[in-house]
Amino acid sequence: MAPSKTILDIRGKQLKLETAAEVAPFITHVDPTKLTAIHLGGNSIGVEAAKEFGRFLETADVLKLADFADIFTGRTIEEIPAAIKALLDPLSHKTALQEINLNDNAFGERVVPFLTPFLETNHSIRVLRLNNNGLGPAGGKKIAEAVYKSAPTDGSRSNLQVVICGRNRLEDPGATAWAKAFEAHKTLVEVQMPQNGIRMDGAEELARGLAACPELQIVNFQDNAFIDVEMDDEGRKAVRAWADAFKTSWPKLRYLDLSDCMLSNGEGEVPPILEAFNDPNTKNLQHLQELRLQNNNLDAKSYEVLAQAVPKLTALRRLDLQDNDDVEDNEHLDDIAEHLKVHGGKLILTEEDEEEEEKEEEEKDGEEVAETPLEEAEEEKKEIPAPLVTEEKPAADKVADVLADLMSKVHIG
Repeated sequence: MAPSKTILDIRGKQLKLETAAEVAPFITHVDPTKLTAIHLGGNSIGVEAAKEFGRFLETADVLKLADFADIFTGRTIEEIPAAIKALLDPLSHKTALQEINLNDNAFGERVVPFLTPFLETNHSIRVLRLNNNGLGPAGGKKIAEAVYKSAPTDGSRSNLQVVICGRNRLEDPGATAWAKAFEAHKTLVEVQMPQNGIRMDGAEELARGLAACPELQIVNFQDNAFIDVEMDDEGRKAVRAWADAFKTSWPKLRYLDLSDCMLSNGEGEVPPILEAFNDPNTKNLQHLQELRLQNNNLDAKSYEVLAQAVPKLTALRRLDLQDNDDVEDNEHLDDIAEHLKVHGGKLILTEEDEEEEEKEEEEKDGEEVAETPLEEAEEEKKEIPAPLVTEEKPAADKVADVLADLMSKVHIG
């Protein structure tokens, strides 16, 4: 199959590109004015090579996706700033650009000044991927402040919908700045910030910032600390803020991962978040399909509250409670499992449960792909919200995506 003339893709070739001459073979037969996507990930891009790609991108006015993930392996901290500037400067005013992927590049705080001009200037971005960049609290704060500055101030609607910023050690200063950015944009559909060392104060601010985003559907804050076990009532202010947000703010929420977030002290304490699920005033969780609460010191009292709440969560198909307490011979967990099973869902308590679920879904995927005509799948797709993808997929991939949605699965990217 001939390579697409609208997509430049050299992902995973493990090339070490140093000069303009080494870049030339990959761009010579591609018209930048027709380019819709560029993928450079899995290669090592030097300064001169980055400048050549940058010159190529100057006329890429219909570019939708710029994938620069994992492009600096083996590069020194002296090389990366100039290289990232060369790649991003030509894209600062590209109004067609919808997604930028900078995952898995070891930027650190030192590279941040070369990222922020692009983030402040380009107001077209829908999807921002900054996962595993070593930003730290100060770097994460500066990045968030740049995103805040890009929010419209004239009453128009922001384009920003997805922010992935995990494994960056944002801590509370970075989290607080991101909360302000989310509140300014108000349009977030997906936010993933796992493994960032965020503690109670930052978690509280994030709940308040995201409460301004009524279209939120996917939330992942796995492995951050929401309570201070050394404090009494004051140490629960973050989980109370999240509970309030669940009650009032996110009517479209489909996926929630608060695993490893220390929601309880492990002494019979029921997190306010679980109580919110069971609150008669909570009307905003009717679309929640997947709930992950692994390793949160939950015990029998929490399961009793969940058993009362689950029948009200009418769309729930997967509840993950692995690595919590009192999971053996608990009648409330039995009730939850039975209710989910009747509605085609599953309670996950052990790794064996998870492996069994994955095996069942693989078998089901194979059966349904074989039986579902393309025309039927495309017809079903009309009823499903358009995914935040900027690159056209092959027909077979579209079918797989549709089937995944039909089975109420959420894929975290």
